[in-house]
Amino acid sequence: MSAGDTAVTIVLGTRPEIIKLAPVIDACERYDVGYSVVHTGQHYSDELDTVFFDQLELPTPEHNLAIGSGSHSAQTGAMISAIESVLLDEAPDVVLVQGDTNSVLAGSVAASKLDCEVGHVEAGLRSFDRSMPEEVNRVLADHAADYLFAPTDQAAQHLRREGIPVERITVTGNTIVDAVTCYRDLAAEKSRVLDAHDLQVGEFCLLTAHRAENVDDPERFASLLDGVARFAAESGLDAVYPVHPRARERIEAFEIDVPAEIQLVEPQDFLDFLRLESTARLAFTDSGGVQEEACILGTPCVTLRDNTERPETVAVDANRIVGVDPADIVAGAREALRAPTDWENPFGDGRSAERILDAVGIGQAKSVEGVTG
Repeated sequence: MSAGDTAVTIVLGTRPEIIKLAPVIDACERYDVGYSVVHTGQHYSDELDTVFFDQLELPTPEHNLAIGSGSHSAQTGAMISAIESVLLDEAPDVVLVQGDTNSVLAGSVAASKLDCEVGHVEAGLRSFDRSMPEEVNRVLADHAADYLFAPTDQAAQHLRREGIPVERITVTGNTIVDAVTCYRDLAAEKSRVLDAHDLQVGEFCLLTAHRAENVDDPERFASLLDGVARFAAESGLDAVYPVHPRARERIEAFEIDVPAEIQLVEPQDFLDFLRLESTARLAFTDSGGVQEEACILGTPCVTLRDNTERPETVAVDANRIVGVDPADIVAGAREALRAPTDWENPFGDGRSAERILDAVGIGQAKSVEGVTG
């Protein structure tokens, strides 16, 4: 794509960003919007990233920066410089970033220093815990952005309270609803993950744990594993844990004995993980994205953190925030299993990507009405 042809440059760097921006890329294709994709390489497993792009039928990114790991400052600084070079060459009208990663912060900073506008997808989320790097990233990205695409009314309220002008804020719903709606049936048709791990629909619980505050602390990590194992033993449900490479390294480094009730498996591609989420009886997680996806899919969620930036999931009774004490984990899981699962999805109607392009004036979705969350 030559300079001047790019209306939108999409910056991403992790698998959750790929998933949540896939509907935006698809909308650009459908509306014939000139776009490019910059992959920072923040998650640096080329094999898994390639699988994600293939499964979501996305074109290969025009730019792969291959930044890889490093300290937060070193990684973000390298990204800013590399992203700036791309933006100077392409001169897009709008740069879109999504979420709360270092790639989001770098993309926001690089674009805000140049003659292009910044759109932050999933703006306004707040855990109010400034010790979390993700909280700092999302706040800074919001205040650098020209367009703030809040997934819910509550997220928009957070932005208004921080003094962001209302004309910059659009409540769009969350693009994860677009993605889950589009790919859930495909996952049921194509995934063989249940057979591969000898799991039965509704007879297992899913565990994800990868956040630094959990896996970098040996006591917290061992405690959350103990709590999930206790519940698995009590309930008779299998427990399957697709282990993030960082978490597996910590298990080995801390010499943590993973309880026998927890089955460790390799990280899953998108369709297989979506199949696990949709068929689990319960999800234990420290991931914000899994909290959303479980809520959308009707799977009760128990969050292994002390706070959440997805309070909407708690408000509709789809999620319980329990921390990592084993007794609290078991109690929260018991309560989750007793509760009804017919809550209303608070994250929109699956047309968020269209609203995003419409809001920046380059879409063709003028008939799409607003959404409340």
